[in-house]
Amino acid sequence: MHVTRLSLADFRSYATAEVALTPGVTAFIGPNGQGKTNLVEAIGYLATLGSHRVSSDAPLVRMGADRAVIRAAVTEGGREQLVELELNPGRANRARLNRSTHVRPRDVLGVVRTVLFAPEDLRLVKGDPGERRGFLDDLVTARAPRLAGVRADYERVLKQRNTLLKSAAMARRHGGRGVDLSTLDVWDQHLARSGAELLTRRLALIVALGPLADKAYERLAPGGGPVGLEYRGPAEVAPGASREEWYEALLGALAAVRTQEIERGVTLVGPHRDDLVLRLGALPAKGYASHGEAWSLALALRLASYELLKEEGPEPVLVLDDVFAELDARRRERLAELVAGGEQVLVTAAVEQDVPEVLAGARFTVAEGRVTVDG
Repeated sequence: MHVTRLSLADFRSYATAEVALTPGVTAFIGPNGQGKTNLVEAIGYLATLGSHRVSSDAPLVRMGADRAVIRAAVTEGGREQLVELELNPGRANRARLNRSTHVRPRDVLGVVRTVLFAPEDLRLVKGDPGERRGFLDDLVTARAPRLAGVRADYERVLKQRNTLLKSAAMARRHGGRGVDLSTLDVWDQHLARSGAELLTRRLALIVALGPLADKAYERLAPGGGPVGLEYRGPAEVAPGASREEWYEALLGALAAVRTQEIERGVTLVGPHRDDLVLRLGALPAKGYASHGEAWSLALALRLASYELLKEEGPEPVLVLDDVFAELDARRRERLAELVAGGEQVLVTAAVEQDVPEVLAGARFTVAEGRVTVDG
C-alpha cells in the first residue's frame, strides 16, 4: 500500500497543498514550525480518524476557516482509491470514498493503513494509561476496522451511564428526590456487551504483539530485554476467555461496585479504566526504564505493530515524524536499517543530516508554507 497523492485544504498551516508521492522513502526536510509534521499528520488522520498530536479536530482547521479537507489517492495491489475527509469542528465530519458521499467517516478506515513513529510515542511508556489504551484500540481498529463501531458504541453507552450516575450522586448530596435508576441494569448490559468485545480484541492483540515487540526491542537494543506486555483489567478471567465469559465478568464487576459508583457519580469498571503494563525484564518500564530504554521500547511497540499489520494485510505506510533527532547514533542507524525496506516510508527532519544514508529517496523542502520537490 502506498499514497500517490495528498491534497490539503485549510488543514493546519496550509490553505492548500498538493504533494505527489511515490513508493520507497520520501523525506520532508525543513526547519521546525514550517509544516512538515502537518503533512504526515494528515495521512495519519485518514488511517485513524484522529491526530497523534491533539485530541480534538479544532486545531486541525486553519485559523479563519470553518472546515478542513484531507484527500488522498491510495494504491494497493494495482487498485487506486480516492479517500476524502472533511473536518467540521462542532459538527459531524463528512467522508467520501471514490467520490461517493454515501459513507460515514469510519467507513473509510482500512483504506489507508499507517504506523507512525513520533516524539509523542514516549508517552506510551511514561504517560498515563489512556495513552496505552489508545495505542491498543487504534491497533485493534487497524486490524479490524468494524471495531470502530464497537468503540463508538462503548463511548456512547459510557457517557449516558455516567450522566445517570452523576445525576444520582448529585441528588444524594443535595438531599433532593432520588433519581430513577431502574434503567441502570440495561446500561450495564450494553456496557458489558461492547466492553467484552473490546477486551477480547485487546487481549488477542497483546498475545500476537508480545513476541514481535520483544524481537523488535532486541534488534534495537541487544541484550536489554526481554519485553513483557501485561493487561491489567477489571476482573480475573481465565486466559483465552470468550466474549460471553468477559460479558459475565464485567456484569459481575459492575454489580460489585454499584454502590460506590452511585456515591461517586462515575463508572468505575470497564475497558476505559484498564491499563497495559510494559515490562523490561522483571520491572515495569514506567518509573524504572531509562530515557534510552523508554525510547527503544516505544519504538519496539511501533515496529511490532508494523510487522503485525504487514502479516495480516496490505503493508502499512511507515511514518517517522522527527524521530531521528531524538535518538543516539546507534539507535538511529538500527531503526533506519529495520524500516528501509518498507513499501512506503515517509520521514520528517529538520536537516538532511538527521536522515540516515540508508534512507535514500525522494526529498521535499518544506518552508514558509510551501512544499517543493528537490531536484
